Amino acid sequence: MATSNPAFIPDGTPDDFDPETCPKKLPLTGAGFPPKPPDYSPTATMTTEKKQPPRDKWSKDIEFLLSCIALSVGLGNVWRFPFTALENGGGAFVIPYLIVLLLVGRPIYYLEMLIGQFSSRGCIDVYDASPAMRGIGYGQTYSTFIVMTYYSSLMGVTMRYLVASFGDPLPWSECKDSWNATCIDSRLAVNMVEGDNATKVSSAELYFVNDVLKEADSIDDGIGSPDWRLALCLLIPWTCICLTLVKGIKSSGKVAYFLAIFPYVVMLVLLIRACTLEGAGAGMLYFIKPQWDRIFEAKVWYAAVTQVFFSLTVCFGNVIMYSSYNRFSNNVYRDVTIVSIMDTCTSMLAGLIVFGVIGHLAHVTDAPDLSKVVRGGAGLAFITYPDAIAKFQFWPQFFAVAFFLMLFVLGIGSNVGMATTIMTVVRDRFPHLKPSLVAFVIAIIGFSIGIIYTTPGGQYLLDFLDFYGASFVALVLAVFEMITFAWIYGVGRICRDIEFMLGIQTGLYWRICWGFVTPVMLAAILIYHVATYKALTFNGYVYTNGMYAFGWCVFAAGVLQLPAWALYAVLKRKEATWQDRIASCFKPTHDWGPEDPELNAKYHESVYKYEQTVPAGRSLGRKMIDNVFH
Repeated sequence: MATSNPAFIPDGTPDDFDPETCPKKLPLTGAGFPPKPPDYSPTATMTTEKKQPPRDKWSKDIEFLLSCIALSVGLGNVWRFPFTALENGGGAFVIPYLIVLLLVGRPIYYLEMLIGQFSSRGCIDVYDASPAMRGIGYGQTYSTFIVMTYYSSLMGVTMRYLVASFGDPLPWSECKDSWNATCIDSRLAVNMVEGDNATKVSSAELYFVNDVLKEADSIDDGIGSPDWRLALCLLIPWTCICLTLVKGIKSSGKVAYFLAIFPYVVMLVLLIRACTLEGAGAGMLYFIKPQWDRIFEAKVWYAAVTQVFFSLTVCFGNVIMYSSYNRFSNNVYRDVTIVSIMDTCTSMLAGLIVFGVIGHLAHVTDAPDLSKVVRGGAGLAFITYPDAIAKFQFWPQFFAVAFFLMLFVLGIGSNVGMATTIMTVVRDRFPHLKPSLVAFVIAIIGFSIGIIYTTPGGQYLLDFLDFYGASFVALVLAVFEMITFAWIYGVGRICRDIEFMLGIQTGLYWRICWGFVTPVMLAAILIYHVATYKALTFNGYVYTNGMYAFGWCVFAAGVLQLPAWALYAVLKRKEATWQDRIASCFKPTHDWGPEDPELNAKYHESVYKYEQTVPAGRSLGRKMIDNVFH
């Protein structure tokens, strides 16, 4: 055999395998095994062509845990969860959210942690487990980049509020004559305009729309020019992100101590204040009381799935990337339990605060429908929270500064994770590039694109790209991610990998979720969402046909990564027939497994021994059942 790697690895054909000089392939299962096991020495199983410098590791396990908390517990909880719940019926959304979290979110989170730690590979190289599916990693990186750009713009808005919080009085606490609307001062705790039937709007909402965003009524005539104040504020988060990236993963771990702990102190203070507002109880009850007629709406379940993705930050490659820097035997089962509980509690805490304030606003404005008290979308966090702070009788400036500093910290924690994912992808491909150069380029590109969101039409684009470039793409690729690891790579092999890595048996809950429940639920929700698709609107505005065409192009650019890279993987193979080429692209590469050469050799030997015990001729259905239950 003309090959630089003489070992035969049963789970994949070497890249330089030549069928002409070696036409007969050794069988994997059943009769006919070679009399002597193949060579599994480190030099035989690890190739030199893909050899990378040793991967950085977290200084301490606690830094990984806190970094995951800072990544997952972020704007997705404090900003996205409340407005998603508001738009989907409050309690009608919470029930599906908790179900999806249990059956989809936690299983995917645990799976991504395991695969990343086991292989020490980033979100693209992890698909060495099935090279034909590598496009999933590229598509998820694409979505991560889109989310990163608009998350940073939200931090720019946060910084704008942080600076304004030092004003006395708070600029959003009182109405301005220039707003030319029926306005209620947010600092007031009672309704001062009794008997007025006109539409009443809080000063906090008018300040956000008119002073901060200078939002346009439509984007039919373009998105307008960037606001210089927001552009300047956008520069600050990108500077912080760039400096963190330059220092590497160990620096991120140190920063995580502050990023993960500080927000909870501020949120508990705001919860106490929200509970003391008149009418808050009605808002909180709306949040936790299900509207049973809306629970069966596909839109609500789709919103629950996408919120779980954003809340736990799964199916974007970030969790895989963070866990790839773990030591091989780190107890990720403990970590996933802690992070998922913290994430859920934070979302519920943020929801209680926001809906408590919404209930108070409904009481103040005599609004019969809580869902129409304030506008939804990205602005909810910049309306309800400031409105609550404006009602503080004692030193509201202090609480405003503390809250927006907390929001900024949450945003930095999430955005550092997303930017690190992009940086890991680049450096895995080009390890000779200096970290400082890669960090600087990412910051420049991210800032340049983020400028778009500082225009009067920026919020229209944010909602648009969030749907077509992030949520929709993430759901499609999530289905294929589960198919890859649960059905192609196999639940059974994942469980054996866990036992090899951690020495523990995998429970039936995880096996059933990975093998059946999670992929089936994701596929069903995706199909139903596509079948009931309706054109996206923003606060009643209907986008032009050109914008919808652009949206589908953005969507296609993410999803079509999968077939494009699958075709590339097939064309790269050297087997004699197309059937063999395609089949080999769905098997792990010959160096798949632990990063350490000694462990990698032991791992491949254990795989080979297991394959000897597997009977030949099993049906596909039998293989799937055996994967889950054995």
